[in-house]
Amino acid sequence: MTADADTHAASTQPFQAEVAELLHLMVHSVYSETDIFLRELISNASDACDKLRYEAIATPELLETGGALAIRITPDKDAGTLTVSDTGIGMTRQELIDNLGTIARSGTRAFVERLSEAKDSASLIGQFGVGFYAAFMVADRITVTSRRAGAGEAWVWSSAGGAGFEIAPADEAQAARVQRGTEIVLHLKDDAKRYLDAHEIERIVSAYSDNIQFPIELAAGDEAPRQINSASALWQRSKSELTADDYTAAYKAITSGFDEPAMTLHYKAEGRQSYAVLLFAPSRRPFDLFEPSRKGHVKLYVRRVFITADADLLPSYLRFIRGVVDSEDLPLNISREMLQNNPQLAQIRLALTNRVLGELDTLATKDADAFGKIWDAFGAVLKEGIYEDFAKREQLLKLTRFTTTAGSGRTLKNYIESLKPNQTEIYYLVGDSLERLKSNPKLEAARARGIEVLLLTDPVDAFWISVPLDFEGKPLKSLSQGDIDFSLVPLVGEDKPAPAASADEAAVIAAVKDALGDKVSEVRASQRLTDSAACLVSSGLGPDRALERFLAQQNHGALSKPILELNMAHPLMAALAAATKGERSDDVADIAALLLDQAHILDGEVPADPAAFAARLNRLVLRGVVAPTTAAD
Repeated sequence: MTADADTHAASTQPFQAEVAELLHLMVHSVYSETDIFLRELISNASDACDKLRYEAIATPELLETGGALAIRITPDKDAGTLTVSDTGIGMTRQELIDNLGTIARSGTRAFVERLSEAKDSASLIGQFGVGFYAAFMVADRITVTSRRAGAGEAWVWSSAGGAGFEIAPADEAQAARVQRGTEIVLHLKDDAKRYLDAHEIERIVSAYSDNIQFPIELAAGDEAPRQINSASALWQRSKSELTADDYTAAYKAITSGFDEPAMTLHYKAEGRQSYAVLLFAPSRRPFDLFEPSRKGHVKLYVRRVFITADADLLPSYLRFIRGVVDSEDLPLNISREMLQNNPQLAQIRLALTNRVLGELDTLATKDADAFGKIWDAFGAVLKEGIYEDFAKREQLLKLTRFTTTAGSGRTLKNYIESLKPNQTEIYYLVGDSLERLKSNPKLEAARARGIEVLLLTDPVDAFWISVPLDFEGKPLKSLSQGDIDFSLVPLVGEDKPAPAASADEAAVIAAVKDALGDKVSEVRASQRLTDSAACLVSSGLGPDRALERFLAQQNHGALSKPILELNMAHPLMAALAAATKGERSDDVADIAALLLDQAHILDGEVPADPAAFAARLNRLVLRGVVAPTTAAD
């Protein structure tokens, strides 16, 4: 047989050696959901249309036959087949062999090389010849009929996914159906017949291919073909073409939300990498914001084809951001492993994070109300980054808004502008509720000097304050941890002099320590208190008591022994001194235990033994230990 005759005859050819392995990977490893096969076929069809549109610039007659550029899906329940056809560039006999019989080469790859040399901006989708094999997940036999634009012959490629494929000239009926482009007929497996249902096809197209730029038509049963995709990738359009209503509609379509975006970020990155970005910050907190997985919701597209919503394009503390990133450079068939390790994607992640934080900072300056909505809904999430992202810590601290003893919505810059003379630290207090913090005795000395204190009530606050922090050179300091000395900061106004401390300070401290034993790690005189008798603090070396309590509640450790601080000017200290001198050991033990239980209660905790606390309080009242001693003073 001559070479010319062979090109017109039917033949059976083996697949490239790696194809069998590829088929196995397609079914068992690469794709976890069989829905992906339709995305791949639509992607290839869009690629074919894109290539024809490009080639028709130089050769307009290529579009003279075959109709408008479009993709059509035709389910046939009687025959058990699903057909995906396009009016794109089509393939010759040799291209069918090269594109569908091998892995290392593909029509798209060769075209991309030509395109990169021409520096054209046409957008190509997919790598034909790789994703195509995903169709064998759902089909036990595939027939491909194709006619190259401008060619007189159509060819048929068919395979049952075994050792090889057959290729032959199209018969009269096949040639009549395919005037230009490609028709792929899948003979579906019994367990894949659901893909013949119109609503299932529409669901997949909506999820994966809605933004393919060519019309995707569904021709189901006797119904006239109808378009089932929007065919508009809004993020690829210029900002000047779009209105606020366009963005709001896109936000609701992309996020399935009912609120309006509090912030919109739309831009195109060009240079070493090209990608389009359309991101939104919602104005309402979604229900899944605090799920343990802390998954992000930015969808990754490659040349307008949806890849995944699980690419972690932003750090978890920005997981409230919704939207789309559409890359021009990543491969369409990028795997989960590649998503984790791809250096291009790592660069996109870093650039996106910087851009989102920068946009939030700009919004906070230009539109405080809009930023306030974001902070009220997602401030607790943003603060996770202070703990997790050292590189972005200063940016996040700048964005953080605080409720303080001076008011709400305060920034650390506001705080530093209000520092008192000789004040060198930023003070904070962590607790369960704002009301309880405002009445916490640890605020007393700070309040007497007009020192502003950050009041932190979000659960995450116990974590981010556990790392050493400073802002503009001023360290953050807990009022419930380590030593506090406000002696260099002047008192406010004409406050009366503080009551004199007990002359028996050392004896009282020793007696309380002896009475409490190992319930506390230390007893000492307090610089925090002006009115209350006692408070509990932690050492300067360990974690803050708020973090310890949180971890203990989650069964991640036990509370360490606290330090009990005593206000030596409080009348109870005089009562203790008298009881110590009178060698009334029962009274000393009861008063010491009462002080410890009071301090626990003021910290929002329950006494270790509530029944013993009640009994002890009753004994003290009945014996009249406290009141007579106080009256004598």
